[in-house]
Amino acid sequence: MTKGKDDTIAAKIARVLAGRIVRGELQPGMRLAQDHIAEEFAASHVPVREAFRRLEAQGLAVSLPRRGVRVASFDLKQVREVAEMRAALEVLALKHAAPNLTPAILAEAEAATNACDAADNVESWEAANRRFHRLIISTCDMPRLLSAIDDLHSVSARFLLAGWQSGWERQTDHDHQAILKALRMGAVNDACAILERHVGRIGRAPPSPSGNQQSERFAIVG
Repeated sequence: MTKGKDDTIAAKIARVLAGRIVRGELQPGMRLAQDHIAEEFAASHVPVREAFRRLEAQGLAVSLPRRGVRVASFDLKQVREVAEMRAALEVLALKHAAPNLTPAILAEAEAATNACDAADNVESWEAANRRFHRLIISTCDMPRLLSAIDDLHSVSARFLLAGWQSGWERQTDHDHQAILKALRMGAVNDACAILERHVGRIGRAPPSPSGNQQSERFAIVG
């Protein structure tokens, strides 16, 4: 098997396993059995080990002495770390992307945020939210930066889906509309400030006035 083919298989395995982890099908602490995964994907151990390394780089798996590779656990401190990293990197990307954003891209981003507002389940909301954030930075022409941000969004999705396994409440995201308005006006600094504040609230937002116990989970939405 060539190295190029190994890389392709490793990417596929990592993508499938990441999806299972994000959706909660693979729970924190669960062991990722190299032999079983290799058998499932009809692959050698080489691409499986590479897939594990990719998952570790994304913060979705950890390698523990004498315990093998396992699904990573997380706590509020890790949620905050990802939020601060996302805020810094997404603002940087937006500064570079803004001059190249077209009316068509901004229209797509508005459609994405409208889909967020209309979402009646957490999976639909997360997909639309991720699309909005990706669109507004898509023209930054910095592929490594975009790749790092994509990885952080995968981790954010895991936090979100783990926290909202039930009790999802439809919501309107005014920050998205404010970012779009600023970008259309050419107020890039304002758009960046709103984006930084928007993502920075993850892990810190107070409970909803509704008093619903589930409302604390809004702290990981952004």
